[in-house]
Amino acid sequence: MYIKTETQDAVEIITIDRPQALNALNPEVLEELKAAFEAVDQETVRCIILTGAGEKSFVAGADIASMSTMTKAEGEAFGKLGNDIFLMIEKFPIPVIAAVNGFALGGGNELAMSCDIRICSDNALFGQPEVGLGITPGFGGTQRLARLVSPGMAKQVIYSAINFDAAEALRIGLVNAVYPQQELMAAALKLATKIAKNAPIAVRACKQAINEGLQVSIDEGVAIEEKLFGSTFETHDQVEGMSCFLSREKPKPKPVFTNN
Repeated sequence: MYIKTETQDAVEIITIDRPQALNALNPEVLEELKAAFEAVDQETVRCIILTGAGEKSFVAGADIASMSTMTKAEGEAFGKLGNDIFLMIEKFPIPVIAAVNGFALGGGNELAMSCDIRICSDNALFGQPEVGLGITPGFGGTQRLARLVSPGMAKQVIYSAINFDAAEALRIGLVNAVYPQQELMAAALKLATKIAKNAPIAVRACKQAINEGLQVSIDEGVAIEEKLFGSTFETHDQVEGMSCFLSREKPKPKPVFTNN
């Protein structure tokens, strides 16, 4: 087993556990990662933290040994496997925080970019080194990096195959915050707990609005927001939240997530 899961209250921690290979992604790891997300209890879990086992690496990249003998067809199929899973994570209804501890290279950086929020340890190292191996990024790197930082910066990183540290990742906007390594998971849990305490229907609707709105014009994006805004009314969370705001009482959270 390459994936470990742990639940703390309403937060699920998913850990890629292949430290002897710096948590590199091969088809087996990807399939287990997919299964872990599919097994998340979406009625009780309100935020997910994704991280890597050990102190050296989040995910060092895709497994080069397994890629080195692939044919064109096998390479394309491997890219599709990774892209399908990373798109699933990106579109997953529940917010996902990447807690990047150490290396996040190639497929590791691409995995982190598929998450909603990225925070990292001060020893983190990022990069897309694929062109140095004679290939392109294959799990969304050319697409997400350009959207998250800027097209020019993404091209510089990808064309030159340079690695960059946590401070540079923060400067270009790839990560939201940098922490000492020993404080990373505590910071991730603190943020995840804050998210989990908020109304889950509203949080999920916000994720959907941002993700879908970024793919369309501002007019279309506002229309998406309008519908999702309306969908939150008459829910338990909205009725309870507004009633308690007006009465200055504390909201009584609904124990199980529902759409009403």
